[in-house]
Amino acid sequence: MLNRRDLLQLAAATVALPGVLTGAGSGLNRALAQQKVTQDDLLRFEPLGQVTLLHFADIHAQLVPLYFREPSVNIGVGAARGKLPHLTGGDFLREFGMAAGTAEAHALTSENYAALASAYGKVGGVDRLATLIGAVRAERPGKTLLLDGGDTWQGSYTSLATRGADMVEVMNALGVEVMTAHWEFTYGTERVEELIGELGFPFLAGNVRDTEWDEEVFDATATFVRGGVKIVVIGQAFPYTPVAHPRYKIPNWSFGIRENLVRKRVERARAEGAGLVVLLSHNGFDTDRKLAGRIEGLDVLLSAHTHDAVPVALEIDGTLMISSGSHGKFLSRLDLEVGNGRVTGYRFRLIPVLSDAIAPDPEMAALVGKIRAPFDTELSRVLGRTEGLLYRRGNFNGTFDDLICRALIEERDAEIALSPGFRWGATLLPGQDITVEDIYSQTAITYPNAYRTEFTGAFLKEILEDVADNLFNPDPYYQQGGDMVRVGGMAYAIDIAKPIGQRISEMTLIRTGQPIEADKSYMVSGWASVNEGTEGPPVYDVLARHIERHRVVDIPENQTVRIVNS
Repeated sequence: MLNRRDLLQLAAATVALPGVLTGAGSGLNRALAQQKVTQDDLLRFEPLGQVTLLHFADIHAQLVPLYFREPSVNIGVGAARGKLPHLTGGDFLREFGMAAGTAEAHALTSENYAALASAYGKVGGVDRLATLIGAVRAERPGKTLLLDGGDTWQGSYTSLATRGADMVEVMNALGVEVMTAHWEFTYGTERVEELIGELGFPFLAGNVRDTEWDEEVFDATATFVRGGVKIVVIGQAFPYTPVAHPRYKIPNWSFGIRENLVRKRVERARAEGAGLVVLLSHNGFDTDRKLAGRIEGLDVLLSAHTHDAVPVALEIDGTLMISSGSHGKFLSRLDLEVGNGRVTGYRFRLIPVLSDAIAPDPEMAALVGKIRAPFDTELSRVLGRTEGLLYRRGNFNGTFDDLICRALIEERDAEIALSPGFRWGATLLPGQDITVEDIYSQTAITYPNAYRTEFTGAFLKEILEDVADNLFNPDPYYQQGGDMVRVGGMAYAIDIAKPIGQRISEMTLIRTGQPIEADKSYMVSGWASVNEGTEGPPVYDVLARHIERHRVVDIPENQTVRIVNS
């Protein structure tokens, strides 16, 4: 899977952190977790070449430090089976020779998460990102380019309240130089165009076309010169936006992978003398891996959407592929040596943004404080407390979504609940208060209505089959991202290796223990429907009311999904 060069790059990346030792025992790991990781440790890097690309993605409007647990289940199918990024937990640690309990092992896996999160503290925070970015820029004047992979304007109370304006102001202050998009489009055509007008840098989405005029809606490329190298960046927005989200929000825009358009833009960039060609993509990791293997002349592919934190630069048929995680938890640094129109050398580091180790940038901290000040009282309002770990990520389950499903069933008087397989949302540690801000980090969308309606058993199976194919179709070009829809009040089995229509079986209503019948109707509550005119209270109100009523919640690990051929 990894060649010798990959492993050398990983060794260079991890040696800076204290306690990154192979084969350490559990007692030693606990001691190492207490060792102080410093800002200098995180920034230590031997520079190379004329160009430094800095990349983050999928920050989901998180302005302040948070906890974020990586998935314990992330199954690859087809050619991706058993390969990065579909390695988790112990498999991941063994692949890279990382000792459990070290800073990077904690940042990159879910192993012993609650204990290590308490030891190492929170991650992210745009004031910490600003510090890291500023330090690299000072070290590499005239050589750095900062790229935002999208999913930036959505995912928090303040982003929803300001309709993305808070994040535009922050990204301008951070000095972002180019971005692409996905969840940004859920604010609707008019608002997207307004916010783009406020950006101090290019918004690239070359795969979006106007359906009435059959022309490009946004710029596809932007050109920069860094270290004397001409760099062409091509922007690729999430190709399935009108399918995964309400079409009525963007009625006249069509999306798609549009591989031939990407190929033509790479060829044009080369013909016009580009020394470095970069694809800033929001396709998702497996889709991007396939695309990279089919496009000649592409030097770097910066991937996003699937939130994968990958600690090496993958070499795919001459293209370096980078994936920088999510929630501001990581900053990627890729140094490139360029000669005669090609990359002749590189060094890479996926820098974990360990908040306790990094001094906040004063100007960014002040800006974040100003943005949050009007909402502080509501953001910090305590609704209850969690006894166990609340998290979202995982192909099939997350305890925070189990809590949402429980709230939908109880508050909306339903038998079954459905919660979408979103990948964004902060983690809460056992014993932590649940605040309004925490609720919105899981639910802050522009179509939040919690519906209540009857579905037949056959329709429920159709929903599960359709989402499963989005996730487990062996051809990455048919994978639309996201995880499986979360279910409450029912159990099922899934055979990942089967084709669509044959994956889901053993559907059971938990309340009665009886099989769910195809022709029988069941009362279902869910949220994030893509249908216009969906009625019901906002899901964040439903969830807040539920937590306030119970005060203390304790969500056990979900045992209702049986996985076959994983």
